[in-house]
Amino acid sequence: MSLEERIARADERGLAASGLACLDRCLPLLDGDEELLRPLWGSLADGSDWSAPLEKARGALLGLGGEEAAGAGGDEHAAAVGDEHAAAVRLVAHMLDTAPAERTAEAVRPWAESCSAVSLRVHRLLDPAAEGAPDPAGTEDPPPLVAAELRRQITVLELLEGHGKQGLRRALDVSGEGRRVLRAVVSRRARGNAESGV
Repeated sequence: MSLEERIARADERGLAASGLACLDRCLPLLDGDEELLRPLWGSLADGSDWSAPLEKARGALLGLGGEEAAGAGGDEHAAAVGDEHAAAVRLVAHMLDTAPAERTAEAVRPWAESCSAVSLRVHRLLDPAAEGAPDPAGTEDPPPLVAAELRRQITVLELLEGHGKQGLRRALDVSGEGRRVLRAVVSRRARGNAESGV
């Protein structure tokens, strides 16, 4: 079953977990502490309202992103001039900024779909193997970082579909693994830019 099919059949909790997991894995781009998202995961486990912790996370993380996080939606220009990191930061900031306060299937589904696409786009922007290559959307051979993110997205949806809220702990672990991978990629790019004087 494809990623798109899994998103289409997911329930409210699965959709919210899918979107939140995408955001969680991309968190290194906002220089944020992953603990800021823990209350949102907690709300998925106990069914409580997540609007207050969502606003708190927005205030903390979008502030931490600084000028790069401002002006979400300008990623096309940033990518055009070769600033993949700035484009990725804007995309992640937009992912957080558009999270719905009302956690219903109708409200969360378009956000989960957007988060899925945005996260794959972010991983492509930062994947060294994708530099200079055409956009892999719709191809059977995505670069390694994108392929790994695709697998994690499917795994999270499988866990929630198969185990309900009991699958949240494993979904959080999967996202933590992806976050560590992306943090290492971001760090390597920063060191490379520093050494080249960019």
